Amino acid sequence: MSFFLLIFALVLGYHRPESQPDWLHNLVRPYAAWLEHNFNDGRKRHGTLAWVIGVLIPVLVAGVVSYALFSANEVLGAIFSLLMLYLALRVGRFGRMPEQIAKKLRAGQLDEARDLLVEWQGGDALSYDATHIAKAGIERTLQNAHYELFAPIFWFLIFSAAGLGAAGVLLYRLSWLLKNEWGEGQGDFGKFPARVFNWLDWLPARVTAAGFAVAGDFEDAVYCWRTQAAEWPNEAQGIILASGAGALGVRLGNPLPAQDVPEYRPELGMGDEPDADYLQSATGLVWRVLVVMLGLMLLLSFAHWLGS
Repeated sequence: MSFFLLIFALVLGYHRPESQPDWLHNLVRPYAAWLEHNFNDGRKRHGTLAWVIGVLIPVLVAGVVSYALFSANEVLGAIFSLLMLYLALRVGRFGRMPEQIAKKLRAGQLDEARDLLVEWQGGDALSYDATHIAKAGIERTLQNAHYELFAPIFWFLIFSAAGLGAAGVLLYRLSWLLKNEWGEGQGDFGKFPARVFNWLDWLPARVTAAGFAVAGDFEDAVYCWRTQAAEWPNEAQGIILASGAGALGVRLGNPLPAQDVPEYRPELGMGDEPDADYLQSATGLVWRVLVVMLGLMLLLSFAHWLGS
């Protein structure tokens, strides 16, 4: 059941992407702001309490609802799980923007490519040349594939073993969203949400990196993962980007031009400088990883069916 629910959610999300950038984010953002306003006094324990209210309680509710619906009627339970997957998985959006940016780069329309990049990831891209645009686009593609696709699928499958797949996908996505909302500048209040998310992301980040290695240049991906990932400021992102860059045979990282102080960005990957073709290849790499994951899931589901 979980395999077919996931397939249906991916197909539905790809052909009917949300009209808004992120429905779940738009729902969570005002709630996160309210929690911060009422609980943030700079102390860690209040950040813990806010995380329990903002993440744990909704996840428990989703788990109870999912279990009750599946117990009453499998169709109702499947519809609820499908809704959670549709809200959480961003398969309908991660590939379209890179393709549009790559198209503009090939046509030499740098201003339009910069506008698309800013619309996609925010920030300042006025000083970016074609290489910087492609580099930022590849990094964004690899990260989005992990945070909005592969990691939620991972936790959906883990919780599906207990019939609570909807709770698993909601746990990861809510933890990620609140970690971003309460991250920098919140002092001790944001420490516990960030720590919990790092725990939740430890294994999925390595699964994603392994997927990039299998679907791309395995030897270079593993080499870059082992020798470069630790230098990146965020460990999980370093693993994902280093493996993805090695799998693609492209160089990422290094400071990007900006009006303020440049962010510390060591070099990741090996090979050529990024361009429109590599940006397009990054999307292809993500699709190949997704196909590999679904193939493994199908084999496991078939083996379970044979054994039952």
